[in-house]
Order: sequence, then C-alpha cells, then structure tokens
Amino acid sequence: MKDSKVHFISLGCPKNLVDSEIMAGTLLGDGFQIVNDESEADTVIVNTCGFIEDSKTESVQRILQMAELKKKGRLKKLVVAGCLTQRYKEDLVEGLPEADLFVGSGEFQNISKILKGSIAGAAEKRYFNLPTYLQEEKTPRVNSQPGHRAYLKISEGCMKRCAFCAIPLIRGNLQSRTIANIVSEAKLLAHQGVKELIIISHDFTDYGWDIRRKDPRALESPVELLRALNEVDGIKWIRLLYLYPDGITPEMLELIKASDKLVKYFDMPLQHINDRLLKSMNRKMTRNEIETVLQNIRESIPDAVIRTQFIVGFPGETNEQFEELLSFIAAQKFDRVGCFKYSPEEDTPGGKMDGQIDEATKQQRYEAVMEVQQNISREKHREFVGKTVEVVVEGLSEETDLLLQGRTSQQAPEIDGVVLINDGEARIGEFVRVKITDSMEYDLIGEIVKGV
Repeated sequence: MKDSKVHFISLGCPKNLVDSEIMAGTLLGDGFQIVNDESEADTVIVNTCGFIEDSKTESVQRILQMAELKKKGRLKKLVVAGCLTQRYKEDLVEGLPEADLFVGSGEFQNISKILKGSIAGAAEKRYFNLPTYLQEEKTPRVNSQPGHRAYLKISEGCMKRCAFCAIPLIRGNLQSRTIANIVSEAKLLAHQGVKELIIISHDFTDYGWDIRRKDPRALESPVELLRALNEVDGIKWIRLLYLYPDGITPEMLELIKASDKLVKYFDMPLQHINDRLLKSMNRKMTRNEIETVLQNIRESIPDAVIRTQFIVGFPGETNEQFEELLSFIAAQKFDRVGCFKYSPEEDTPGGKMDGQIDEATKQQRYEAVMEVQQNISREKHREFVGKTVEVVVEGLSEETDLLLQGRTSQQAPEIDGVVLINDGEARIGEFVRVKITDSMEYDLIGEIVKGV
C-alpha cells in the first residue's frame, strides 16, 4: 500500500479529531501514506460531524466537494466516516452514491482493513457497528497538532441525557479508560515532546463513573486522574475541557489551585440559567446551584478563567427567560462565552417539543448575547495591557506573516483568542514572556521580553 495516498478532512470537535488521528496512525502502520493535500490523494476520508444542523450541512458540503474532485479522475476512493455516518446510516448511503465507503463511529478503528478490502475489489460499502471501541495507550495515532500540544481523550460516550443533544444516540453510553491507560499515553506524548495536554471527553466530571459502578473499589475518578496526570514528567500545561458544573467539587478546586501544571481554566457549558428552561433541557442543576459553583471557583481561585456556552431559542424560551439569561451573562462577566442557536435534532426530546422558536428570533437572541459578551471581553482584555504573561508560541499569525502568534494558559487552541507578537523571535512550541502592549475584543498584542 506504499503507493496509496490518503488525505483526511476532520470536521467537528476535538474528540472526532482524535478518531482521525487514530485512523491515520492505523493506516500508516499498514503502509499507506498520509498526505496534506487532497489533490495528491488516492483516497480522501471525510470524518463527519452530526451534532447540529450547521455541522451536518458542512459535512455534506465537504463530501460533495470531494465527489467533484473524484469526477476529475485523480481521486479513486471517497470514504465517509464519523458521527454523521453513524447517525444516519442507510439514509446517507442512499443519498450519497458518490461515496465508495461508509464507516460509522463504531468501525473507524478498522479503517485499514476496510480500505484494503475495497481497494482489492470488495463490494461491501457499509460498515456500521455499536460504538463500543475504546482506545488504548498503544493504539496507533498521528498527532495532527503542533508538536508541543496534543488532545488526550479519556472516555467515549455520555451518561447525561440533555434534551437538546444527540451525542448518546451517536456515541453511546459512557465508557471510561483506566487511569493507568491514560497516564501511559500521556507519558508517551510527553516523550514525543508534547508540553500541553488538552483533556477531552463529553463530560470530564463523569469520568470513571462506569468503572466505579462495576467495581466500587476502583480508583477511577476525575480527581484521581488529575493527581496521576499531574505527576507526568515533561508536561507543562494540563487543560480540561467540558466540565459539567455539578461535578466541580471543593477537592477538585483545591487540587487545581495547588498545581502548577493544571491550568486555571474552567470550560463549563451552562446552556441556560432560567430554572424552567434548565429543567426542560433536562439539566440537573438550578440557577442557585450554578451560581454557588461559580462563586466557589472564584473564591478558591481568584484568577480562574471561566469559559461557558449557552443555547438560545430552545423550545418554549420566552422573552422574559431570554432577558434573564442576558442579565446573568452581563452580571457574571465570564471570560469566554460561546453561543449556539438551538437546532432541533431528530430523536431527541427537544426536537419533539412544542413551542419551537423561529430562526429570526434565534438569530436576534444570538446577536444580543454576543454583543454583551464582546463588551465584556474588550473590557477584560484592556486589563492585560502593561502586564507580562507567559505565552506558548504557535507559529506565524494566521492574519499576516509579519507577526508571531501564541497563547496564554487562559486561551485554549481553536476556540479562544490569541496573543499576536509584534516584536521578538521565538521557535514554535517555545514558552516566552510577553509584555502586553495593546488589546482587542478577543486577541492580545505584545512583545517578547528577554531575560525575564
């Protein structure tokens, strides 16, 4: 297979990206070549997202773009993989005859065997199974990120049943890896030069629940995992993504506070703040409980960065309930806020509810949230001017080759802003001190300070 070149298009969340990295590692181990340019590929694998309507539309558009490339003759195989494939199975197979193979999220680990069979002439094009696969520390994987950082997936599936979410339908129930398994992979990544581990799952705070349920003596829990990862040599930053607020315990806060490696960054999707809407969403917390968690974080770790996400336009959301959310955001002054317009998903409770909100109202509410948050972000960033902060250099700016680009520990890759460096030199992956000289709504601007 040394002459067979494969190109990946990975869509959606970092968890999906790790699946793409595993597929790439598996194919490389079996003699395939991985190429960065789709025009050089014999096979293109589109690893799709099926979470909300916008992501589904993007996935189909990219598939059709690759189908056009195939028509021109260079591309021999078009593979559609991932969550959209798993979710819609036969509908997608019938609706996209341009594709040669359909590989669901329960079969992606067998991509090499499937692709080799197709190249050899196998007629089967449908490969679906229950999503029960759980990677191990020795699972082949190609890190697609800059060498100084990597995602570390600690579990699959989700035990929550939020009314708006289709993830359990696609990814199944919670399956946690063991601490030993995860730490072994973390050590391997550190040996490869990774300095920042970004811990991902559908909900970090539920980690290990499934293992403890089967064996009450098991040690797998969020706090014990953090303790173990904190001991891995060579890692400088450990960043946690996706924490459900009811799992942020005083013990976890004390551990994060005391650790130099555990980034003081809380990515905590709240979705709403009105009690009736929270109940309708099947979120298991009240406004009062959420506010208590926020207060606990800020009292324990005053410099903590809190990132959250909200949904506007959920079925039945009244103007008064939306105004309550808007006032809450203004009062809390979150460091980062993401906002989604509710997307009614098939086979979810929310998709069947009465009181669906029209798209124009969703858009108006989305814009109102982002306007409030932009003002907060601008104000918070002004406070950095004149301060010197630690920054990891990511490379040249995406805006211009005349600037370097980096991130502070308060900025997660891909989802938050960046630090633009307009004076000084540094290598990719190097940690430097940067004096902030100016600020924008989402980005900071500064110069490297030597000898500090």
